[in-house]
Amino acid sequence: MNNLVFLSLPGFRPSDLDQMPCLSALMGAGQRQPLRASFPAVTWPVQANMLTGCRPSQHGVVGNGFYWRESHEVEMWTAWNEKILAPQVWDLMHQDSPALTSAVWFPMLSKGCGADFVCMPAPVHNPDGSESLWCYTTPAELYGDLRDELGHFPLKNFWGPLSSIDSTAWIVDSAVMAAGSFRPRLFFLYLPHLDYAAQKHGPDSPEAGHAVEELDAVIGRLVDGFQLAYEGSELTWLAASEYVITEVDHVVYPNRLLREAGLLSVRCEDGMEYLDPAGSLAWALVDHQFANVYVRDADPVVIDRVVHLFQQQEGIAEVLAGARRANRDMDHERAGEVILVSSSHSWQAYYWWQDDARAPDFARTVDIHRKPGYDPVELHLDMATKGVPLDATLVRGSHGAPVQSESQCGIVLSSRPGVLGERPLADVDMAGVILRQFQEPPLGEGVSAD
Repeated sequence: MNNLVFLSLPGFRPSDLDQMPCLSALMGAGQRQPLRASFPAVTWPVQANMLTGCRPSQHGVVGNGFYWRESHEVEMWTAWNEKILAPQVWDLMHQDSPALTSAVWFPMLSKGCGADFVCMPAPVHNPDGSESLWCYTTPAELYGDLRDELGHFPLKNFWGPLSSIDSTAWIVDSAVMAAGSFRPRLFFLYLPHLDYAAQKHGPDSPEAGHAVEELDAVIGRLVDGFQLAYEGSELTWLAASEYVITEVDHVVYPNRLLREAGLLSVRCEDGMEYLDPAGSLAWALVDHQFANVYVRDADPVVIDRVVHLFQQQEGIAEVLAGARRANRDMDHERAGEVILVSSSHSWQAYYWWQDDARAPDFARTVDIHRKPGYDPVELHLDMATKGVPLDATLVRGSHGAPVQSESQCGIVLSSRPGVLGERPLADVDMAGVILRQFQEPPLGEGVSAD
């Protein structure tokens, strides 16, 4: 009986294998293929691509956050699984047989999913504004068992200036416990460690290289634990890049440009400026190397103004509006009326203020939920002042732009031959690769799932 372990590794590059003896040994008798992330090459969409075999135009995950037009609310990093508008691999496995059980450990949008066993950070937000550590689990009582054995999940080490191998190590150790208790047929793990140093210091920095070595040691611990948990059963391993982080030396501020053009509105409170989505003719929900620009009432005149504004901007490689969004599989009602795509050396910051003295209160804090856009500058928190600097040029690595060169291409590895087929793969192919391992007998020839 075949069991499958899938490691989803953001920032994992083919060259990293040279520093990963544990992973190399695990996959040495197997197979490797280039793996291309679909646009936008950021966490939520890529994970949804892998798990459904669809792209954003079908599953509706158009970024790491959503703008709900009717309520004028931005939702960053809090959405539940129902936001994925397509069946996922565990749903399809259950359709084939209830005995094909699955565990999903820490990928985004997994709260409330149909997997049999789930673990995902879900801190409790207290009335006084503080947070209490907790995780969403299926079954619900599972987190109590994990906490009693391992302590609370170290949320402070999961993202931000204190990010470290400790969070990925906890994910691994808790997965080993769950594997020993439940032995699911599919175990899907998100191991985020390579994301941090590469964005903060650059993908070729000594710090990024050290992170690769740390991750490999933790993967070795995972392998040892799973071999004991699944003793006597066949175990196949897959390790896949979610995306590759590239060096950046340039930043674009779409909201500042929209404001200067008279399209973005702010509201002032206590001398600070806050974005006013409802009052803006257009504003940008930025996300690494792309942005969804939302245009009020989809006004075609405003859309044309936005397109004209960004077509010649340094650092912007593509401006997609209307039907042209389908060129990048982003023609979904949740997407912006205009999509801004960065050049590979540039990224996009959410700032809309021109004077740092008027920045909103959350700008200098680590606050991934209140900021209407992704902010990697949080990694550069000044520990002396406990404040996030308002200098977007500090960021050295980014991702999200379309894969157009070998340096942006990731890799997928299997521990046995015949699993990946004979051609390079895209992230949407991973769902098909996973599902074929549970056919009788498993098929080796790769087919696209989209």
